[in-house]
Amino acid sequence: MRNTESVTNEAKRSDAVRNHARIIAAARHLFTEQGLGVTVPEVAARAGVGKATVYRSYPTKQDLVLAVAREQFQALAERTRAALDGLDPYRELLDYVPALFQALSADRVLADAFFNGTILPAEEILEQISELLDKAKAYGPIRPDAGMIDVRVVLCGAVRQLIVLELNDPALWQHYAEMVLNAFHLRNGGEAGRAGRGPDSGPPARGGNARGAGPSARPAP
Repeated sequence: MRNTESVTNEAKRSDAVRNHARIIAAARHLFTEQGLGVTVPEVAARAGVGKATVYRSYPTKQDLVLAVAREQFQALAERTRAALDGLDPYRELLDYVPALFQALSADRVLADAFFNGTILPAEEILEQISELLDKAKAYGPIRPDAGMIDVRVVLCGAVRQLIVLELNDPALWQHYAEMVLNAFHLRNGGEAGRAGRGPDSGPPARGGNARGAGPSARPAP
């Protein structure tokens, strides 16, 4: 027979697993409902545990947010890396931004954490988007002065306002994905004819998304 200490330890582990599940469920519910301004004591109260129980597993609220959105951030990071590794950065950018807005429109926690930009996975993804934008300049009519600040102001700003105004219609998010792409594009000039598979290529054929990740939002050069 197992001794009393062994039974007690097993019971503690079971309690810890249950508490973890309750904390994550409560955090996701509250973050989705109210945004990332929710406090740890509020999460603890919703989960029915003491705040010390939450802090033992998640010393900071960032840790808790990451735990809630870990899988979503991982999927987004993989999609971003795939776009960076593509053969035509301009086409990849045109596909990526609508796909990004599609993912964010479906997950309030991910969207909140993304536009904030201070959580490490979000910072890394934003840097990669800036890199993709920079690479696309040699392949299509992208503004030569577009950079990281523009990604944060234009792209993250659009995401922020969609959340604040509680505009949840995915079609509307796609509309603003197109607006973001329009903001990055040159409006006139000879460079508009460079869209294609390389710096000296002709304009790309118009059609569906290469990766099928979201509705097309390709602005006319």
